[in-house]
Amino acid sequence: MTFDASGRLPEAFLTPGGSSFMDFLAGHAPDLLPGRRNLGSGDLSNDVPHGTTIVAATFADGVVMAGDRRATMGNIIAQRDIEKVFPADEYSCVAFAGTAGLGVEMVRLFQVELEHYEKLEGVTLSLDGKANRLTALIRGNLAMAMQGLAVVPLFAGYDHDVKAGRIFSYDPTGGRYEEQNFHSVGSGSLFARGALKKLYREDMSAAECVTAAIQALVDAADDDSATGGMDMLRRIFPVVGVVTSDGYQRLPADEVGAIVDTVIAARRERPDGPAAPLT
Repeated sequence: MTFDASGRLPEAFLTPGGSSFMDFLAGHAPDLLPGRRNLGSGDLSNDVPHGTTIVAATFADGVVMAGDRRATMGNIIAQRDIEKVFPADEYSCVAFAGTAGLGVEMVRLFQVELEHYEKLEGVTLSLDGKANRLTALIRGNLAMAMQGLAVVPLFAGYDHDVKAGRIFSYDPTGGRYEEQNFHSVGSGSLFARGALKKLYREDMSAAECVTAAIQALVDAADDDSATGGMDMLRRIFPVVGVVTSDGYQRLPADEVGAIVDTVIAARRERPDGPAAPLT
């Protein structure tokens, strides 16, 4: 999209339209949408960095989302401090596993989509509405997912209508599923969900929920080589977001580091982590 010689905005910016930013791009600059790009044929999955494990869990006052910091490219560690957890808007967060570059781009488009809707309509979308908008973005990436460039997001937020945190997962075709209590996506998700299954309680506080999420990521890294563990030498720790009725908050690195230090210290005594009661 180009400006004319007068420097004025193009007509597309001045013409009233719908509240979807993605629809605006599709009509006026479709090449900016990931799904409209022609990459040719072939499996590209081993040629680009991939993000790995994300976990989310609800607690009494909202929801926690945490992600490890590793990106891999085949058997190579492509990045040690990638960020995969982001605020979607004031009361929700989104994270991704899969193709890192496309995942970050999808998150940014999703953030603009929600902001664009709020500015034009004067209200925020419901949490279900936000989850549906993300479905459309994923479905637009289907052609690249078929070439090994899949992005699998995890979306969560505080629902003011039900006054609770909610979690939504997706498949590469855009299928949307609401998860109960906790969920995980990415290569280490099987091990993370197994850990959360033993540690999760519905009456957890925010601090307890964050600790359970970190314990799950430690277990995932213990059994999945693509999931990054706690980097104690470089002090690189998971990105942790907490969403309550007060909004989204990213936990400060020193606060996450203190929880990690406690977890790792306990693991020196019990490497397999805390045991769940038998009854």
